[in-house]
Amino acid sequence: MPSVEHVTSAEYSAFGNFEAIRVTEFEDRLIAQLDRPAVRNAIDQGMVAELHAICGYLESAPKILIITGTPADPVAGTKAFFASGADISQLRDRRRDDALRGINSTIFSRVTALPMPVIAALDGFALGGGAELAYAADFRIGTAQLRVGQPEVGLGIMAAAGAVWRLKELVGESLAKEMLMTGRILSGTECLAAGIISELVEPDSLIEAAGALADRIAKQDPLAVRLTKLAFHAPREAHPVIDTLAQGILFESDAKFERMDGFLARKKTS
Repeated sequence: MPSVEHVTSAEYSAFGNFEAIRVTEFEDRLIAQLDRPAVRNAIDQGMVAELHAICGYLESAPKILIITGTPADPVAGTKAFFASGADISQLRDRRRDDALRGINSTIFSRVTALPMPVIAALDGFALGGGAELAYAADFRIGTAQLRVGQPEVGLGIMAAAGAVWRLKELVGESLAKEMLMTGRILSGTECLAAGIISELVEPDSLIEAAGALADRIAKQDPLAVRLTKLAFHAPREAHPVIDTLAQGILFESDAKFERMDGFLARKKTS
């Protein structure tokens, strides 16, 4: 891991006062560990507010974001949880106007739109809103113990924070409908086969694997990565214009000349 770079901005010194998320910052990445184990990392209003604070920081100081949950503790006999979904004790009292505010969908869209890539490191249960948070990431790595599903219809509601369209893009229409309308829960192996995760690792290696992926991203030119992500998420009708404009910016960057000169120099000596 790179050396730790401490947050000094007064605006974001609140990281140390977070109650729902543990934040560890490095020079080129930030690790956000969801940390409400007593309620299986249920996503409540407090966690949403802390995610907004993290996004605000990363929008002004772009870095790779790794989101993970609480690992299993064999000594305490507790299971691993990424996030068990929205906090039902809060969700029970929400009404129409609360739904129209898009509390979870707004923050998940903000996570997706972060300048640098987002990696979800998944172990244990990622259900409901927890699964939707995982879908919002650019990359997902999981364990065999991972369980992903959308149980909302069993509670008389629907998955309204991104699953009805992100899940279809990830796994296809048939499996997405089955998960959304029957509450089917996929194992880690099934998630790998379906394309929800790109890599299956042991629980003890989960953060290491996410870090290795972050290392590969960090070796690339940051501006090229940012513009590639921006172009990738642009609507189809914006292409090829956005691709051409992004490439025009990169063609004038110092990094382009430095990296290409380095490549040509290595080629001469190989």
